[in-house]
Amino acid sequence: MTQTIDVPRWPDSFKDRLTAPLPEFRELLSVTWHGAFRPDIGDADQIPVLRNGGLPRAATGETMVTWVGHSTFVLQINGMTILTDPVWSRRIPGVRQRLTPPGVAWSDLPRIDAVVISHNHYDHLDAPTMRKLPRDTPILVPARLKPWFGRRGFTRVTELDWWGSTSVGDVTFDFVPAHHWSRRTVWDTCKTLWGGWVIDGSVYFAGDTGYGDRLAQIGERFGGLDLALMPVGAYEPHWFMKAAHVNPEEAVRGCLDVGAPRMATMHWGTFVLSGEPLLAPIESARAAWRAQGLPREGLWDLAIGESRSFLS
Repeated sequence: MTQTIDVPRWPDSFKDRLTAPLPEFRELLSVTWHGAFRPDIGDADQIPVLRNGGLPRAATGETMVTWVGHSTFVLQINGMTILTDPVWSRRIPGVRQRLTPPGVAWSDLPRIDAVVISHNHYDHLDAPTMRKLPRDTPILVPARLKPWFGRRGFTRVTELDWWGSTSVGDVTFDFVPAHHWSRRTVWDTCKTLWGGWVIDGSVYFAGDTGYGDRLAQIGERFGGLDLALMPVGAYEPHWFMKAAHVNPEEAVRGCLDVGAPRMATMHWGTFVLSGEPLLAPIESARAAWRAQGLPREGLWDLAIGESRSFLS
């Protein structure tokens, strides 16, 4: 793995990258007290899950994505198999256990050629899942997150600042800005960076982001993107969540901003993180896509475990 930029010293904090103040404790307490993060989960059996066993393999010249659940995809591109924010655990700290099983069994995965991490929140960086990986797996992470992996024995970790680039084999990885934040404990707020990834100049993985001008900046820098993997869930109450999470309408606008003709939905149907009804993210995403007059085939509203591909 060849790192093409080298930043020898990171700042102690990335709070200057925030585009909105973080919620104050009294705001969080108010939202929690009124039950905004405890929606009815009676519709969980209607979340589409497709598990046919195994993992389809991309043909030569084909890029394939398989939605495992939440923000986890298996991405097959240019002969490589890449994981985004891998979470196979049944439970993560602070929320109910997952509503739906992973769409691909861990035992059905081939050797993983690279893993990209968007930020250190528990629903995106899962220690039990990471422990399943060989320690020589190439791991690509935001600035100042490399030590977390080093303590766990990973030997091929590259950390990047926004707009930094690296490569693994013949595939390039560009780390791009997002409207979000980071925290793993009460002592490390914004001590590590957050962002999204542009993979092989073709696939944009947003991670977590609110809506804002950083999406258009990505579109300006990376013309010709083929697919945007966009979060559509965890947005209610909107006044509280909007600085960090797009709602479905904003996700569609974000897809247009980055210039991708296809959008795959994610960040819904797995963990209960907010107050909207369980099926609202996908229903609203479909409505927002129609409202923009976009071709139906461009919206990849995948079932958990479903794969879809395009010619590279």
